[in-house]
Amino acid sequence: MKESSVRIINKKEPTDLKASDFFYDLPEELIAQHPAEKRDHSRLMVLDRKSGSIEHEHFYNIIDRLHEGDVLVINDSKVIPARIYGHAKGREDATLELLLLRQREIDTWECLVKPGKRARIGSVAVFGNGSLTSQVVDITDEGNRIIHFDYDREKYSNIYEILHQIGLMPLPPYITEQLRDNSRYQTVYAREEGSAAAPTAGLHFTPELLEKIKEKGVKIAPVMLHVGLGTFRPVKVERIDEHVMHTEFFSVSKESADIINEAKAKGGRVICVGTTSCRTLESATDDDGHVRAISGDTGIFIYPGYKFKAVDALITNFHLPESTLLMLVSALYNREKIMEAYKVAVEEKYRFFSFGDAMLIV
Repeated sequence: MKESSVRIINKKEPTDLKASDFFYDLPEELIAQHPAEKRDHSRLMVLDRKSGSIEHEHFYNIIDRLHEGDVLVINDSKVIPARIYGHAKGREDATLELLLLRQREIDTWECLVKPGKRARIGSVAVFGNGSLTSQVVDITDEGNRIIHFDYDREKYSNIYEILHQIGLMPLPPYITEQLRDNSRYQTVYAREEGSAAAPTAGLHFTPELLEKIKEKGVKIAPVMLHVGLGTFRPVKVERIDEHVMHTEFFSVSKESADIINEAKAKGGRVICVGTTSCRTLESATDDDGHVRAISGDTGIFIYPGYKFKAVDALITNFHLPESTLLMLVSALYNREKIMEAYKVAVEEKYRFFSFGDAMLIV
């Protein structure tokens, strides 16, 4: 994967908001442990910013909320089986877990390692009965490891082939049940491998629903952000404007940029599927609202006070308390309104987080 030198870090707006301003109580039983039986049969909460109303529907009804001339912006990054287990070379009792976060160079990745004490610079580990070995070459400021992987390049064309043999899907720690079908933690339009977590708002779409949406005259514009630590890194500072996002690789093609710019010029709405699509699009858009064909790194952090340049509406899941994702959603609407909607979602027993229900903000 070739990355450009573009690096997007938005100018932060000063705010007195604290992480605790985005806290809410969530009963543990509302954390979805498995996906809905049918992707598009999850529930859908619709927030109308003009009227302030909250409506309750099912996701397959979303087609009724889309209009001819609108454009859906989707993140087509594909989740890799990024969690692998092995042991220190020569010490089978010294087990360790790696989570591949982001490709830095060919066969060199930024990783989370547990336990960290077994991943000092120069340390070597073995995975998959020796099919894959790793060596720590550096440690980032955040404590992540930069690891170079080695394998039989005559037997395997790339590391992904091995990961698909020995790796596990990197489900979040709040999902404790085993995933029976790995495809359910993958969008139906996933294309380019590289994410360490799914862009979960897209999990609700089926090929049939997408086809009906296109038949209605709604354009589909794929963009790409490889989901990594930046999306989920917890806010550990009191003032949210002091939080620093971990950068992630993103890309917007000329074809997708043209689709979005044309729709905007004709008065159509730009509806992002998920916070990752939203962050990608805002990273690629000039201050005048023109979307550029661009690729590189983005550490954009969107929270209340941010002025959106391209996004008109958002399809998203219900996010963790005090998370940057909840802050982004609050920036699009209103913090008090979003927190009230989350309270209603708890009362109505919506399912939360990655495998949970959806929200549409229009």
